[in-house]
Amino acid sequence: MSSADPTERTGPSRPAEPPSRPGLVDSARELAEGRTTSAGLVAAALARMEASRHTLNAFRQVRTEAALAEAAEADRRLEAGERLPLLGVPVAVKDDTDVAGMPTYFGCDGALPPATADSEAVRRLRAAGAVVVGKTNSCELGQWAFTEGAAFGVTRNPWSTAHTPGGSSGGSAAAVAAGLVPAALGSDGAGSIRIPAAWTHLVGIKPQRGRVSVHPRSDAFQGLTVNGPLARTVADAALLLDAAAGPHPRDPHRPPAVDASAAARRDPGRLRIGLSLRPPLTLTRNAPHPEVLRAVTALAETLARLGHHVEEAHPRYGLIGLSFVPRATAGIAELAALHPEPTLLDPRTLSALRTGTRLGGRIVRAARAREVRQHARIGVFFDTARGGHGYDVLLTPTTAAPPPRVGAFDRLSAWRTDLAMTSACPYAWPWNVLGWPGVNVPAGFTRDGLPLGAQLLGPSRSEPRLISLAAQLEADRRWYEHRPPAPEAPGAAGGR
Repeated sequence: MSSADPTERTGPSRPAEPPSRPGLVDSARELAEGRTTSAGLVAAALARMEASRHTLNAFRQVRTEAALAEAAEADRRLEAGERLPLLGVPVAVKDDTDVAGMPTYFGCDGALPPATADSEAVRRLRAAGAVVVGKTNSCELGQWAFTEGAAFGVTRNPWSTAHTPGGSSGGSAAAVAAGLVPAALGSDGAGSIRIPAAWTHLVGIKPQRGRVSVHPRSDAFQGLTVNGPLARTVADAALLLDAAAGPHPRDPHRPPAVDASAAARRDPGRLRIGLSLRPPLTLTRNAPHPEVLRAVTALAETLARLGHHVEEAHPRYGLIGLSFVPRATAGIAELAALHPEPTLLDPRTLSALRTGTRLGGRIVRAARAREVRQHARIGVFFDTARGGHGYDVLLTPTTAAPPPRVGAFDRLSAWRTDLAMTSACPYAWPWNVLGWPGVNVPAGFTRDGLPLGAQLLGPSRSEPRLISLAAQLEADRRWYEHRPPAPEAPGAAGGR
């Protein structure tokens, strides 16, 4: 597919800031206080989505009539005195998430049947009162760190439409970064929340495995994939996480509940933070981009200034990639095999299907069985009881490179695409193997104005600590004050 487009801004620049749009917390508060209406918020979101359709292309499907009807009903409920955490607030969900009456394309082409029921995460969002306005674009079966495909075209980064917002939750990231919606649900099987959050200047939370249900695809991608929020602020991300969290009765992973919103209001205390700029062992040997190193080092210096003990330290990852590859490709194979028209799939997907089929069965079971030993080996980084290092948090870059240009991976073979992705994004996927939580926080911009991110990573069930630390960083660095250009003005200059 071509990266050329008559509406493309060829690089980031710096326009006048677009008008401020309320985030998730502020929208919910304004609705509860009667200072706005759900009909107004939803109609405005739908108008922005339509205005950006040919510039950002964030949405695969839009629920215009249904969302407006649900907004009118939310206003009646609010007028009657009902209060729910997200009553009447517009949100978006990713194209891999079932919404009743809509096909779940997951980035694929072809005629797929509509889902007969909401996924558990969507059911919980609706129970909290949210109005789902549409489903955001994802690359095919969530395989890549870019959001482009023959089925829907190219999703572009609001900070520079010449660049990708990342993937696979690129549509959700573009929609939130551009202010089309105040927050969106994504999914993360190898960094697919954290990578686009880094490349669009957002907070992205990859929760503990099982925190947000992936039912009806329970144990998705052999346990690698979780659902989680993308938002402009920590409080907004925490609120969406609280609303979506909770298990389905048939979910195999059921961590005890946490209160993410309370954690976002809490001081984290003084923490021991290990800074690791060295990626896990991969087949590529590319060094992180100098501007990535500069940005993450500056973030570490901020943490030290805030009173934390920060020092360079490296977890013992071992050959964790040998567990990731069978699980990831087997997950792709399981979904690809269900597609009614496999000839429509990307040749790289068909290659992954063949690999996943070969590595399924006994090999993937052995890969999953190694997780217990991986928890023990890498857990020593956080554990003092067994003579470990006793760090509270691991800080790493989220990606090794700034966002690539759209079309950069066109016409690459499956092998070369995987190598390019691994080179650009070597830091995120080990935490999917472990099933532990991580939070992307904005780390600044390149000299050309492209966003960069850093990961706060923790051991099992450590979301409250990570969220508290992210909120403390946000209060100091105030990253939410930086916004990309308004998507409805594609001819304007863009940037911070």
